[in-house]
Amino acid sequence: MENMSFEEAAKKLEKIVEELEYGELNLENSLQKFKEGIELSAYCNKKLDEVEKKISILIEENGGKIREQPFVLDGEGRLE
Repeated sequence: MENMSFEEAAKKLEKIVEELEYGELNLENSLQKFKEGIELSAYCNKKLDEVEKKISILIEENGGKIREQPFVLDGEGRLE
């Protein structure tokens, strides 16, 4: 799974959710799909966390200088 892109993992997760929602899998297969879905969800969250850490905002200061500032959101999803 480590070589899978975020987009591939998200698409695979979406397919698993559809299969589980459709309800035609037996219990054993449903459990296996659920486990795989949990692993894919954790992988996608890890990838998103990695990207979030790389994001930075460039801010122009009064003198025309550009400085880099970490991307940080407050509890309501707004930039701090």
